[in-house]
Amino acid sequence: MSGEATVTELTCASRRLPLPGTWDGGVDFHDVVVARLRTDDGGEGTGFSWTPRIGASAVRAVLEDECADVVRGMGSHPVPTWEALYARLHEAGPGGITAMALAAVDIGLWDLRARTAGVSLVDFLGRRRDVVGAYASGVNLDYGLDELREQVSRWVAAGHRAVKIKVGSAELDRDLERIAAVRELVGPDAKLMVDANQRWDVPTASRAINAFERFDPYWIEEPLPADDIAGHVRLRRTTRVPFAVGENLRTVRQFRDMLVAGVCDVAQPNVVRVGGITPFLRIAELAAAFDVPVAPHLLPEMSAQLALCVPQVSMVEAIDRASLAELGGLAEPSGVTVDADGARAHTAPGHGLVFDA
Repeated sequence: MSGEATVTELTCASRRLPLPGTWDGGVDFHDVVVARLRTDDGGEGTGFSWTPRIGASAVRAVLEDECADVVRGMGSHPVPTWEALYARLHEAGPGGITAMALAAVDIGLWDLRARTAGVSLVDFLGRRRDVVGAYASGVNLDYGLDELREQVSRWVAAGHRAVKIKVGSAELDRDLERIAAVRELVGPDAKLMVDANQRWDVPTASRAINAFERFDPYWIEEPLPADDIAGHVRLRRTTRVPFAVGENLRTVRQFRDMLVAGVCDVAQPNVVRVGGITPFLRIAELAAAFDVPVAPHLLPEMSAQLALCVPQVSMVEAIDRASLAELGGLAEPSGVTVDADGARAHTAPGHGLVFDA
């Protein structure tokens, strides 16, 4: 493209962020891989990839061995660069590690373009709203009932009127006891979401969701393995609670297939796992064509910014004590706030995320 800046450098750095406690399944840290891009006109942009426990070294290897030399000499516009890199990396698979590496480049290029324009990423993409609702969320399936009550009480005291807890216990009665306790704490009018994290098969999910229905769950998240479209279709026939899916879908086509099958009531793309802002926006537009709202998964400092721009939005996840800032990953305030009053973003030019070196 005539007059467009050319990328001259891509460098990477990694950072391990210990969690304050261990998540279900033994996750006790998150890794962040930061990519810095520079152009021939002096422009700079910062992108990142993120993963709980698994894969950061592989992501960095793809960035350094497969992406760095390729992007040098390419234009700085994110969309054609994303498409060229996607075509190259597709040989190793369209999702997973390659998408997570591609996300770091893509986020960096969007940051660069917004910074060059002198505006925030939200305003560069097109701000549709100034605030979007947020829900309190925690990884708490292994919490005892008293500990769960303490966590939810803290959320309620902070003003949250929407909360999400984990389900999928070995015994259904344990889940029912916990949901009943949380519903009592939050009251009948609050939104209560439950997240099974892919733990069930179809018969188990059907039995559990129908038992949960008396507590009026706002959605059931990931009741089945993420890529089991046929299973979701079968489950839809036997249950009425809306399905929230997408945190473990990795491509635009996977979201398309879920939407076409009628089993995605709330779309939850993770901007890193789908390959960056470019495919995230495509997923959001696709979901809007099916009248399905987007609730971005985790990474609240980035998710909040994207939620302010998409056509149809549900809520942003205010994850308990696990944002990039709370884990010590940012060197200065981002300009993004996510709390009981909602998610807002007023950042410096670009996305405003300055990572601690």
